[in-house]
Amino acid sequence: MRFRNRIEAGRALGKEVAARAWTDPLVLALPRGGVPVAEQVALAIGAQLDVIVSRKIGSPLNPELGIGAIGPDGNVVLDQLLIRRLKVDTEYIDRVSRLELDEIHRRLSSYRGARSSPRITGRDVIVVDDGIATGYTVMAAARSLRGDRPLRLIVATPVCPQDTFQWLRQEVDMIVSLATPEDFAAVGQFYVDFAQVSDAEVVEILSRSWGQEH
Repeated sequence: MRFRNRIEAGRALGKEVAARAWTDPLVLALPRGGVPVAEQVALAIGAQLDVIVSRKIGSPLNPELGIGAIGPDGNVVLDQLLIRRLKVDTEYIDRVSRLELDEIHRRLSSYRGARSSPRITGRDVIVVDDGIATGYTVMAAARSLRGDRPLRLIVATPVCPQDTFQWLRQEVDMIVSLATPEDFAAVGQFYVDFAQVSDAEVVEILSRSWGQEH
Protein backbone atom coordinates (compact mmCIF):
# COMPACT_ATOMS: atom_id res chain seq x y z
CA MET A 1 0.00 0.00 0.00
CA ARG A 2 1.29 3.43 -0.98
CA PHE A 3 -0.50 6.76 -0.63
CA ARG A 4 -0.19 9.66 -3.05
CA ASN A 5 0.07 12.14 -0.18
CA ARG A 6 -1.18 12.77 3.35
CA ILE A 7 -4.57 14.01 2.19
CA GLU A 8 -5.25 10.77 0.30
CA ALA A 9 -4.06 8.78 3.31
CA GLY A 10 -6.29 10.83 5.60
CA ARG A 11 -9.36 10.28 3.44
CA ALA A 12 -8.75 6.52 3.36
CA LEU A 13 -8.21 6.49 7.12
CA GLY A 14 -11.30 8.63 7.60
CA LYS A 15 -13.45 6.07 5.78
CA GLU A 16 -12.11 3.32 8.04
CA VAL A 17 -12.69 5.36 11.20
CA ALA A 18 -16.16 6.42 10.04
CA ALA A 19 -17.22 2.76 9.90
CA ARG A 20 -17.39 2.84 13.71
CA ALA A 21 -19.67 4.71 16.11
CA TRP A 22 -18.14 7.46 18.24
CA THR A 23 -19.27 9.43 21.27
CA ASP A 24 -18.49 13.18 21.16
CA PRO A 25 -15.28 12.47 19.19
CA LEU A 26 -12.15 14.58 19.44
CA VAL A 27 -9.37 14.08 16.89
CA LEU A 28 -5.92 15.07 18.16
CA ALA A 29 -3.21 15.33 15.52
CA LEU A 30 0.49 14.85 16.16
CA PRO A 31 2.18 17.78 14.38
CA ARG A 32 3.37 18.33 11.97
CA GLY A 33 2.78 15.46 9.55
CA GLY A 34 -0.25 14.12 11.35
CA VAL A 35 -2.26 17.31 10.95
CA PRO A 36 -3.28 16.99 7.24
CA VAL A 37 -4.21 13.35 7.87
CA ALA A 38 -6.17 14.18 11.02
CA GLU A 39 -8.09 16.96 9.25
CA GLN A 40 -9.56 14.39 6.84
CA VAL A 41 -10.38 11.99 9.67
CA ALA A 42 -12.14 14.76 11.61
CA LEU A 43 -14.14 15.75 8.52
CA ALA A 44 -15.16 12.12 7.91
CA ILE A 45 -16.69 11.71 11.37
CA GLY A 46 -17.73 15.29 12.13
CA ALA A 47 -15.25 15.57 14.98
CA GLN A 48 -13.54 18.48 16.66
CA LEU A 49 -9.89 18.78 15.55
CA ASP A 50 -6.98 19.86 17.72
CA VAL A 51 -3.35 18.93 18.31
CA ILE A 52 -1.30 17.11 20.91
CA VAL A 53 2.46 17.52 20.89
CA SER A 54 4.98 14.94 22.06
CA ARG A 55 8.66 14.97 21.22
CA LYS A 56 11.28 12.37 20.49
CA ILE A 57 14.26 12.10 22.83
CA GLY A 58 17.27 11.53 20.58
CA SER A 59 20.41 9.61 21.48
CA PRO A 60 23.57 11.59 22.41
CA LEU A 61 25.56 10.71 19.28
CA ASN A 62 22.64 10.60 16.84
CA PRO A 63 19.69 12.90 17.65
CA GLU A 64 17.66 11.26 14.86
CA LEU A 65 17.83 7.93 16.69
CA GLY A 66 15.06 8.00 19.25
CA ILE A 67 15.65 6.48 22.66
CA GLY A 68 12.19 7.50 23.84
CA ALA A 69 9.73 10.40 23.88
CA ILE A 70 8.13 12.90 26.21
CA GLY A 71 4.47 13.95 26.33
CA PRO A 72 2.98 17.37 27.05
CA ASP A 73 2.48 16.46 30.72
CA GLY A 74 6.19 15.63 31.11
CA ASN A 75 5.54 11.89 30.98
CA VAL A 76 8.58 10.11 29.52
CA VAL A 77 8.49 6.77 27.66
CA LEU A 78 11.93 5.21 27.21
CA ASP A 79 13.46 2.39 25.20
CA GLN A 80 15.37 0.86 28.10
CA LEU A 81 17.09 -1.79 25.98
CA LEU A 82 18.51 0.82 23.60
CA ILE A 83 19.48 3.11 26.48
CA ARG A 84 21.46 0.33 28.12
CA ARG A 85 23.08 -0.65 24.85
CA LEU A 86 24.14 2.94 24.13
CA LYS A 87 25.08 3.53 27.80
CA VAL A 88 23.00 6.72 27.96
CA ASP A 89 23.09 8.27 31.44
CA THR A 90 20.11 9.60 33.38
CA GLU A 91 21.50 13.14 33.51
CA TYR A 92 21.45 13.34 29.70
CA ILE A 93 17.88 12.03 29.52
CA ASP A 94 16.69 14.52 32.16
CA ARG A 95 18.39 17.44 30.43
CA VAL A 96 17.06 16.63 26.96
CA SER A 97 13.61 15.90 28.37
CA ARG A 98 13.45 19.40 29.89
CA LEU A 99 14.50 20.97 26.58
CA GLU A 100 11.92 18.97 24.63
CA LEU A 101 9.18 19.82 27.13
CA ASP A 102 9.96 23.52 26.62
CA GLU A 103 9.69 22.93 22.86
CA ILE A 104 6.33 21.17 23.33
CA HIS A 105 4.95 24.17 25.21
CA ARG A 106 6.35 26.56 22.60
CA ARG A 107 4.73 24.64 19.76
CA LEU A 108 1.38 24.32 21.49
CA SER A 109 1.36 28.07 22.11
CA SER A 110 2.31 28.72 18.49
CA TYR A 111 -0.37 26.43 17.08
CA ARG A 112 -3.19 27.31 19.45
CA GLY A 113 -2.53 30.94 20.23
CA ALA A 114 -4.93 32.02 22.97
CA ARG A 115 -7.29 29.10 22.32
CA SER A 116 -7.73 26.81 25.33
CA SER A 117 -7.07 23.08 25.31
CA PRO A 118 -10.04 20.92 24.30
CA ARG A 119 -12.01 18.91 26.83
CA ILE A 120 -10.85 15.28 27.04
CA THR A 121 -13.03 13.82 29.81
CA GLY A 122 -15.90 11.61 28.71
CA ARG A 123 -15.09 11.78 24.99
CA ASP A 124 -13.75 9.34 22.42
CA VAL A 125 -10.28 10.76 21.77
CA ILE A 126 -8.57 9.70 18.54
CA VAL A 127 -4.83 10.41 18.27
CA VAL A 128 -3.75 10.60 14.62
CA ASP A 129 -0.34 10.58 12.97
CA ASP A 130 0.71 10.21 9.32
CA GLY A 131 2.48 6.97 10.21
CA ILE A 132 4.02 5.27 13.22
CA ALA A 133 7.49 3.76 13.40
CA THR A 134 8.71 2.95 16.93
CA GLY A 135 5.53 4.25 18.56
CA TYR A 136 7.23 6.18 21.36
CA THR A 137 5.91 9.64 20.49
CA VAL A 138 2.39 8.27 20.09
CA MET A 139 2.72 6.35 23.36
CA ALA A 140 3.89 9.46 25.22
CA ALA A 141 0.93 11.41 23.83
CA ALA A 142 -1.55 8.68 24.69
CA ARG A 143 -0.30 8.26 28.24
CA SER A 144 -0.52 12.00 28.83
CA LEU A 145 -4.24 11.84 27.96
CA ARG A 146 -5.14 9.02 30.34
CA GLY A 147 -5.22 11.27 33.40
CA ASP A 148 -7.98 13.36 31.79
CA ARG A 149 -10.24 10.29 31.66
CA PRO A 150 -11.29 10.01 28.02
CA LEU A 151 -14.24 7.70 27.39
CA ARG A 152 -12.06 5.72 24.97
CA LEU A 153 -8.52 6.37 23.78
CA ILE A 154 -7.88 5.45 20.15
CA VAL A 155 -4.81 5.65 17.90
CA ALA A 156 -5.42 5.93 14.16
CA THR A 157 -2.79 5.99 11.43
CA PRO A 158 -2.37 5.00 7.79
CA VAL A 159 0.61 2.73 8.52
CA CYS A 160 2.18 1.09 11.55
CA PRO A 161 4.61 -1.86 11.66
CA GLN A 162 3.16 -5.05 13.08
CA ASP A 163 5.33 -5.19 16.22
CA THR A 164 4.58 -1.55 17.13
CA PHE A 165 0.88 -2.14 16.46
CA GLN A 166 0.83 -5.04 18.92
CA TRP A 167 2.67 -2.97 21.55
CA LEU A 168 0.37 0.04 21.24
CA ARG A 169 -2.84 -1.98 21.32
CA GLN A 170 -1.96 -3.05 24.87
CA GLU A 171 -1.95 0.62 25.95
CA VAL A 172 -4.99 2.08 24.20
CA ASP A 173 -8.61 1.03 23.82
CA MET A 174 -8.34 0.68 20.06
CA ILE A 175 -5.77 1.12 17.31
CA VAL A 176 -6.73 1.55 13.66
CA SER A 177 -4.09 1.19 10.95
CA LEU A 178 -4.72 0.73 7.23
CA ALA A 179 -1.48 -1.19 6.85
CA THR A 180 0.57 -3.17 9.40
CA PRO A 181 3.57 -4.34 7.41
CA GLU A 182 6.25 -6.61 8.84
CA ASP A 183 8.72 -5.27 6.28
CA PHE A 184 9.01 -1.68 7.50
CA ALA A 185 11.90 0.75 7.06
CA ALA A 186 10.36 4.20 7.39
CA VAL A 187 6.96 5.91 7.18
CA GLY A 188 8.04 7.78 4.06
CA GLN A 189 8.27 4.58 2.01
CA PHE A 190 4.46 4.39 2.07
CA TYR A 191 3.99 7.82 0.48
CA VAL A 192 4.74 9.12 -3.02
CA ASP A 193 4.80 12.69 -1.70
CA PHE A 194 6.13 12.89 1.86
CA ALA A 195 7.22 16.52 1.85
CA GLN A 196 7.66 18.10 5.26
CA VAL A 197 4.64 19.92 6.66
CA SER A 198 5.41 23.44 7.87
CA ASP A 199 4.25 25.15 11.05
CA ALA A 200 2.36 27.62 8.85
CA GLU A 201 0.42 24.76 7.24
CA VAL A 202 -0.46 23.38 10.67
CA VAL A 203 -1.80 26.76 11.80
CA GLU A 204 -3.73 27.16 8.53
CA ILE A 205 -5.42 23.74 8.87
CA LEU A 206 -6.30 24.32 12.52
CA SER A 207 -7.65 27.80 11.81
CA ARG A 208 -9.76 26.40 8.97
CA SER A 209 -11.15 23.65 11.19
CA TRP A 210 -11.82 25.95 14.14
CA GLY A 211 -13.54 28.42 11.83
CA GLN A 212 -16.07 25.70 10.94
CA GLU A 213 -17.00 25.05 14.56
CA HIS A 214 -20.29 26.40 15.82
